Amino acid sequence: MALLEIQHIYTAYDRIDVLEDVSIEVPKGEITCILGANGAGKSTLIRSILGLTPANRGRIIFNSAEITNLPSHRIIERGIACVPEGRRVFPRMTVDENLSAGAYLVKDKKVIAERREHVRQLFPRLAERSTQLAGTMSGGEQAMIAIGRSLMSSPELLIFDEPSLGLSPLFVKENFKIIKDINQMGTTVLLVEQNVRQTLAIAHHGYVISQGQVVAQGSAIELAENAEVQAAYFG
Repeated sequence: MALLEIQHIYTAYDRIDVLEDVSIEVPKGEITCILGANGAGKSTLIRSILGLTPANRGRIIFNSAEITNLPSHRIIERGIACVPEGRRVFPRMTVDENLSAGAYLVKDKKVIAERREHVRQLFPRLAERSTQLAGTMSGGEQAMIAIGRSLMSSPELLIFDEPSLGLSPLFVKENFKIIKDINQMGTTVLLVEQNVRQTLAIAHHGYVISQGQVVAQGSAIELAENAEVQAAYFG
């Protein structure tokens, strides 16, 4: 069963189509990846899902309900969260304050405390540094904050936008392990990445986007064995 369905969407900037007839399904409980080079249209796809740059044509269905024309905050309320490219933590706020910002729609303080404890168990380093300003922490630690902040809303679908960008190889490996763990705990994941090897190692299936169009799709194994994908990404 698809948790998210993107049906023949077109998204444009200044009347120029960036996404052209893109159709994607994200099955519930799995990791779906979107692969593509810079400028392929991956970030525009995320913006369309979140309502930040609405699609001009086509439909986006989440949990069997259309969200194509909803404002972003209504889409988030329905159970979608995003770990943005570049992490984008609030640098002058503490770790705990950043986490609390992810639960701004939650009114029950007990629920917020329970979710914060869950994040601390996932990232013990954040528990140790709960009062430290986020801007003074390393890129890898800020990545933990960004993921933890997104989990505070307890999303059904968690979108990762280039989670390996700007991180050391050690933190990249750790990040992908966390993404896999989050999925195994029951959260559906849409992973948008350029790091093809690491992504296909944890994804169930995926799509390749080039110049705003889907040019390949299949299971992670099929994509890894696809001759065009190998030529473009594996040399």
